[in-house]
Amino acid sequence: MAIENIKVPDLGDAAEVEVIELLVSVGQAVAEDDSLLVLESDKAAMEIPAPMAGVIKSIAVNLGDQVTTGSEMLTLEVESATVSPSVKVPKEKPTESSKDTPNESSESGEGSELESSPETVSEKQQVPAGSNSAIASNTIEVPDIGTDDEVDVIEIHVKVGGFVAVDDPLVTLESDKAAMEVPSPQLGEITELLVSIGDKVKTGSAIAIVKGNETQVSSNEIIAPTALVDAPGPAIIESAPTSAGSKIVSAVSVSSMTSDKVYAGPAVRKLARELGVDMALVPGTGAKNRITKEDIQGFVKNRLNTPAGSIVSAVPDIDFSKFGEIEQIPRTKIAKITAVNMHRNWTTVPHVAQFNEADVTDLEEFRAELKVEAEKKGVKLTFLPFLLKACAKALKEYPQFNVSIHSSGEYLIQKKYFHIGVAVATEEGLVVPVIRNVDKKSILELAAEVADLSDKARQRKLSLEDLQGACFSISSLGAIGGTGFTPIVNAPEVAILGVAKTEIKPVYMEGEFKPRKMLPITLAYDHKAVNGVDGGLFATYLAKLLADIRHLVL
Repeated sequence: MAIENIKVPDLGDAAEVEVIELLVSVGQAVAEDDSLLVLESDKAAMEIPAPMAGVIKSIAVNLGDQVTTGSEMLTLEVESATVSPSVKVPKEKPTESSKDTPNESSESGEGSELESSPETVSEKQQVPAGSNSAIASNTIEVPDIGTDDEVDVIEIHVKVGGFVAVDDPLVTLESDKAAMEVPSPQLGEITELLVSIGDKVKTGSAIAIVKGNETQVSSNEIIAPTALVDAPGPAIIESAPTSAGSKIVSAVSVSSMTSDKVYAGPAVRKLARELGVDMALVPGTGAKNRITKEDIQGFVKNRLNTPAGSIVSAVPDIDFSKFGEIEQIPRTKIAKITAVNMHRNWTTVPHVAQFNEADVTDLEEFRAELKVEAEKKGVKLTFLPFLLKACAKALKEYPQFNVSIHSSGEYLIQKKYFHIGVAVATEEGLVVPVIRNVDKKSILELAAEVADLSDKARQRKLSLEDLQGACFSISSLGAIGGTGFTPIVNAPEVAILGVAKTEIKPVYMEGEFKPRKMLPITLAYDHKAVNGVDGGLFATYLAKLLADIRHLVL
């Protein structure tokens, strides 16, 4: 064994570049040309491949580090007799002819086409004869498919005695929502098949036993199927059979939106292409909202669990210039992100809307009395601080609205804090800054904070922290008008309050009709988390709080 220091290769004109993604970890085995990390300059992002196979012993850089040509990246433990760097392990399945007719010249070492055409290496030659690594049999299992339900084995791509390369498809699985191929994580010979067509399997079920060189086990892309069909129903789109007799399951994009402007490294883009994922639909959780491999995998799991028929095809583009003069107006980044989030929330959250009216006559009179005092303190007192306070108290009274559903669906996350988002319209689009610890602040403190965050939103000075952590949201169109509307729940929150314009109406009370200021409210909530009875109770309790401001201090 020997230790090799792997350094940043020649970066050309770039002086310093940033480490934006680490694709390996200490102790991980990598093959030659496996991606190690991603560097980014102000012009481009680039993956740095492993110059040889080995095991990662140490990593000398961290995310965000600035490196230059020759900087040490990591150390690799390699065998003294490694495969020549010119020899590439092919990613494509070999043809039938390469299986049936061994290359005699390559076995003798004379007249071999190995160096000039590495793609033609037969599968048996991919395991070096002189390797010191152990030959082992490994059981290949169904990877995490995002559900505990059983799925059908609809196609088997290998047979006992056949050889597979890393990422060659073993079987195709199908649920009532999607079809996926399971790739081989290892190079070697199929010694036993453990499933048949028509069998039911699930995550962790054994598929086959592969006998091969342990150093050839893939270490970076065995956690997800190699192809995913995400179509309106359980359809599989197939190409013509390959020379090996198997069929290639095509990956169908779930949207016509482009993904060339998303923030992601080449390795992530490659994974997205293999899985047929439109990266414009994937929210990034990495640094600077960068999309990671985990984001892609999470998106795929969510799609696998989406009911069949719930995904519709995109509206086709039409050449409107045929009908008259047009102008293409680019959408702002905020507008595009909002559109993606709203579409996701509308399609994944079963909405229920509870309509009600609150008599705010007394509250408005009280607010008018406080206006002078508030102005002396430099605060403009609107109706919103009272609404915030009432919502926080309602969330305390009905904690089932102050939750989020874990992605597994197995449990709820109960929040013990009361942060409320407030929708603010700006020239760039809609943003939702968050007022924190609403229950602990006075009406005047809330008024000052609402004004401050609204100004920051319009000046585009909101920080990421200002936009995160909400338990509940309020969207008010009172200043615009209208008699009511149904807001969309901003997942992972489970409820949102829509507020329309106050209207004077005759209300029968104390034996006569009296003019009262009535506020239309709509409580929209996620029916997966909240039932209809609780929705009605919450809306009624909120209306009670707004009708008698004294309840807020109880």
